[in-house]
Amino acid sequence: MAGDVLGRELRLISFGESHGEVVGAVVEGVPAGLPLEESDVQELLDLRRPGQSQYTTSRSETDKVRILSGVFRGRTTGAPIAMIVRNEDVVSSYYEEFLRTPRPGHADYVARLKYGGYNDYRGGGRFSGRMTISMCMGGAIARKLLERIGAEVIAYSLEIGGERASDFTLEEAREYRYRNPVRAPNEESYRRMAEAIESARREGDSVGGVVEAVALNVPPGLGEPLFDTIEGDVAKAMFSIPAVKGVEFGSGFRAARMRGSEHNDPLVIRDGKVAYAKNDHGGVIGGITTGEPVVVRVAFKPTSSIAKPQRTVDLEEMREVEIRVKGRHDPCIVPRAVVVVESMLAFVLADHAIRAGLIPRVLR
Repeated sequence: MAGDVLGRELRLISFGESHGEVVGAVVEGVPAGLPLEESDVQELLDLRRPGQSQYTTSRSETDKVRILSGVFRGRTTGAPIAMIVRNEDVVSSYYEEFLRTPRPGHADYVARLKYGGYNDYRGGGRFSGRMTISMCMGGAIARKLLERIGAEVIAYSLEIGGERASDFTLEEAREYRYRNPVRAPNEESYRRMAEAIESARREGDSVGGVVEAVALNVPPGLGEPLFDTIEGDVAKAMFSIPAVKGVEFGSGFRAARMRGSEHNDPLVIRDGKVAYAKNDHGGVIGGITTGEPVVVRVAFKPTSSIAKPQRTVDLEEMREVEIRVKGRHDPCIVPRAVVVVESMLAFVLADHAIRAGLIPRVLR
């Protein structure tokens, strides 16, 4: 399959399938000398791991990472870093019927068309949310690289099932997001979001939502217009996450309803430096970072696998039929996607920081 590589100087190569032997990643272009342990990667994998609450799939995976190459005596060598996670709690029998009756909302039918039926369809194969393991592996390394320039990425569930978080600070979100199972930025929104998920689950249905990510202390000047802009590369990375249907920066689509006098961010002097009075531009103008926080929102559709009966077609008999999707599925994928969005934003920023020469090839 083509299309499994992200990045230019820092490259993430994803491999594996949902019910195959392993899911893994190879990360190329990592500078030599970066301190890296398996525990650094495991921390992010634990945040996306299934089976941790009633709001996620009951599939029970340890998702224990093994670093196979590129690290020696606790530091990166400059060689490609290969990592794997084994698939252990696999039940593939449910997926046989979907060969002839593709599931609505899933890639079953289009994958069959594209790959002539030779693709691994079990658990969704390459189209499964389990592929986000590779993204978190790359994100763990990117996060450590961003620490070298003092940058940080914070993501959280902004909205789930129509319940939108409000009246929270970024500091509150930083402290609270991973202390609750839906990754809400404060306790009040956690209760509302959790009830929205639980209500859908009781009815055999699912809900979607929005993840917001904020990158702090991003140096100005990152981005390569016209075709490698920060927005373009971040959007590409976000759309690689399964179930993403929309990406916006700063004021996003709200900008279409504003006037120029409202949307334009005045330049000011702050602490002796040029800054912006507000941040409707989301930290990026002309495809280049401005030094203000990079603000990205990512919209996720409701989980496609639901217990309710759904209409599809029988590909062998060429007639319309009704199916019920069996198996173990998240009533909402947003909580587990928060760390993935965080990882993808970090990876793109780290790639551009290397391209800009802010992160050297050998770290001392």
